[in-house]
Amino acid sequence: MIPPRRWWLRRSLRFRITMIATTITLALLFGLAGLAGKTLGPLLIQSVDDELTAVLATAGDQVRSGSGPPERGGIAVRVLDTAGTPVDGGAPSGLDREQVGELKAGLPVTDPGDPKWRWLGEVVTAPDGAQRLVAVGAPLVGFHAAVVDGSRWLLLVALVGALVATLATWLGIRSALLPVDRMRRSVRALPPGRRLPLPEAGDELRDLAAEFNALLRRQEEVSERLRRFTGDAAHELRSPVASIRVQAEVAVSNPDPELAQETLTDILDEAERLSALLDGLLALARSDAGELPPAEPVEVVTEARDAVARLPEGAPPVRVHAAVPTAWALAAPAEVALVLDNLLRNACRYAESEIVLSVLASRSRVRVVVDDDGPGISAEHREHVFDRFYRVSDDRARSSGGAGLGLAMVAEAVRRRGGRVTVGESPEGGARFQVNWRRHHG
Repeated sequence: MIPPRRWWLRRSLRFRITMIATTITLALLFGLAGLAGKTLGPLLIQSVDDELTAVLATAGDQVRSGSGPPERGGIAVRVLDTAGTPVDGGAPSGLDREQVGELKAGLPVTDPGDPKWRWLGEVVTAPDGAQRLVAVGAPLVGFHAAVVDGSRWLLLVALVGALVATLATWLGIRSALLPVDRMRRSVRALPPGRRLPLPEAGDELRDLAAEFNALLRRQEEVSERLRRFTGDAAHELRSPVASIRVQAEVAVSNPDPELAQETLTDILDEAERLSALLDGLLALARSDAGELPPAEPVEVVTEARDAVARLPEGAPPVRVHAAVPTAWALAAPAEVALVLDNLLRNACRYAESEIVLSVLASRSRVRVVVDDDGPGISAEHREHVFDRFYRVSDDRARSSGGAGLGLAMVAEAVRRRGGRVTVGESPEGGARFQVNWRRHHG
């Protein structure tokens, strides 16, 4: 058996809204009908009392003046003494002593006989000084039937009103959702690169279409990046693999020990390049998957000096300038090491004589600046140097061993910690890379 909530959630939006509106309307109308049915009897009684009050006022004035009470069709006018005995020459009124007492007190009386009578009374003084009770009454013929039938009609009207409201709600929702249906059909038939037309009305449907167009744009950008990344990765992997294969074939076909040793050295270099490329791809894949180690305080000045010590022999000299003794950044040690290693190695590829590594700190940020005196990066390339597999000069990058992933990993490692990396022109004439992390206040 399907649970009620699950069954309800499986229904269409049009059905659920219609049922909710119908239930609310039905409950409201039935509540109003029940309330009106309860007040119908008192309203009928009040209308009889209003008519009896008017007759009673006239009859009381006439008894005070000494003339007889008026004749009113359908309304009995009686003149009694204070004990309830008729003094108008008519038959007994049928009122008992308790009812006579209530009439003398100005209270209305309902005689439960068949048919019911409604009485109002007033004590007046006749011209001879005698106290007289003027009583007026009317039969409540059909009163019960009128209340019952009226209540039934009110409930019937409420039911019809709820059905009309249901139909109106269904048609209204259907009309309101027609643009959504058209939008759904348009999305299904939308060719690549196209966007949904925006409705003229500035309503929620226009906002939905705009958001969907933005989603399509982002999805196409992601697909394009993925396609480009896959193609670039395959291209980059093909080169060292092909080189290793060619070198291995040469070593196998030529038994010369010297040539074999030279070939094995080349194979080792290509294998190391391939390993570095795979490590970079794996690091970027983990970053894209959201694998983020917890942040912790990292002392950047010490990490900078360690990164300089890790540079290979023959690298240009690096001058470390620390504006503060210590600078603690919120990151992970491996991330800071990766950023510094890649920035320094990138600078070593193009620096001519010297590299300057500066560590600066402000109240909220820790900044690392790497300057070199190489050829620099022209303005048209600065926006793309952090893209994956992007090279400013393809031949030069290949000859220097770069695969176009180092700066991409730097940008990703800094970005996911809420930092920023930029590139500009160095005072030495080369490139300047600036990285900043959030500062840790211990």
